[in-house]
Amino acid sequence: MVQEYDVLVIGGGVVGCAIARELSKFRVRTAVVEKEMDVGLGTSCRNSGVLHAGFNYAPGTLRAILDVKGNQMMDDLCRDLKVKIKRIGKLTVALDDEDEATLRRLKEQGEANGVPGLELIGRERMQQIQPGVEGTLALHSPTSSIISPYGLTIGLAENALANGVNFHLGQRVTSLSPLAGGGWSVGTGSGETFTAKVLVNAAGLFSAEVCRMAGITDYVIYPCRGEYYVLDRRLDGTLKALIYPAPKKNAPGLGIHLTPTVDGNILIGPSAEYLNDPEDHGCTSDVMKELRREGRELLPEIRMTDYIRNFAGIRPKQTPPEVGGNKDFVIEDRKDVLGFINLVGIESPGLTSAPAIAGMVREMVGKHIPLLPDPSFNPVRPGSPLFFSELPAEEKAALIADNPNYGEIICRCEKITKQEILDAISNPLGARTLVSIKYRARASMGRCQGGFCVPRITRILRDEFGWKPQDFLKRSAGSPLFVGNVRPEKGGAVR
Repeated sequence: MVQEYDVLVIGGGVVGCAIARELSKFRVRTAVVEKEMDVGLGTSCRNSGVLHAGFNYAPGTLRAILDVKGNQMMDDLCRDLKVKIKRIGKLTVALDDEDEATLRRLKEQGEANGVPGLELIGRERMQQIQPGVEGTLALHSPTSSIISPYGLTIGLAENALANGVNFHLGQRVTSLSPLAGGGWSVGTGSGETFTAKVLVNAAGLFSAEVCRMAGITDYVIYPCRGEYYVLDRRLDGTLKALIYPAPKKNAPGLGIHLTPTVDGNILIGPSAEYLNDPEDHGCTSDVMKELRREGRELLPEIRMTDYIRNFAGIRPKQTPPEVGGNKDFVIEDRKDVLGFINLVGIESPGLTSAPAIAGMVREMVGKHIPLLPDPSFNPVRPGSPLFFSELPAEEKAALIADNPNYGEIICRCEKITKQEILDAISNPLGARTLVSIKYRARASMGRCQGGFCVPRITRILRDEFGWKPQDFLKRSAGSPLFVGNVRPEKGGAVR
């Protein structure tokens, strides 16, 4: 059976989901196809979660324009979607004369881009903002912020779904064919077929591959891996602001730094290493050793017991390793391939720019099909940005009295309740992997990394949702947790 749409967005990362939500404001049949079993499982969930101010990018570039605009849109967007955001500001720190010259150039560049509140400050003011920070000069950017990147992606997707967008998860696009009367036919590895009047290529690391399916050979993506350490919440509050080193010329990223998260952890990273495999998320011992060394230099209070996890994300770079640096975003309505809107090389600041990119793509879509406003569009996602453990005591007591599941702790480290786990399992998108539950409820993100809660979550899934051993997946169809039962229980039940 062929499923017909007006617009098909390929890729369920933060940019693809932002585009889908933007189009859900109009009377247009829109869908997202995503190769993973949930949205946001690629670059969108594997980054620092920083909203950049916009001073790192050359004036007039899409990166500069969309970053500044997207940053300005985030307060209202996060309020509507119930996503945590903290406007903590950033210090970009100079250690020598060369770095100081870089900061002065960045300030001028940022002001040309329209970044508000930029200020060069000396040691005394630096210490007031972040006690213990070392440096000779710093560029303070008050609009730099932190956010939950996977929280934003999920929020965008769920609100888009509530407003009529369809999501087809676990569908890897394998073929694109132009239709004789205009539009496209899209095939997937599972045998599904979709048609659309307009395609939007928001496939991130795989955007060049999607281009080639459409007959476009202009682009190459060079995967560049960044590895991180996650620190325990013991150090929550230690960092009052984002602390970055002055960037180096032609570096593939902004350098290793410490980043507080909206939920109280601290990230160390990212490193930068070019790869051949866009899905190699492995962490390496040499890089982990270097991150520990640099982390202790930046924050001497770190103990070995504070390191609770590591992970890696991959940037979709357009520049090869021998060139380094960054190219501008590619966002184009192809004139030679009709009905194909193309996004390539959306690396940092793609997270910050996502809502502004969505507006730009919406204007392009409107040149192909009529976009009539839908008066039933509701921008507000139900719920709260707070977890149960963050609520006032009176509100907790009222919730427990009304629903005893709020009184049962499933994740001891993060104090996540049974009801929060049930809500995560019953998410509107239908995602069912343990990683999907983790990104919605924070279960297994604490110190023991799932040692306490994962057995309890699997028991809930088995007893209350009827899951069989082969149903349990960590992240994707290729990551089964169990292969069968160990022994029968009394009465024939299994465990």
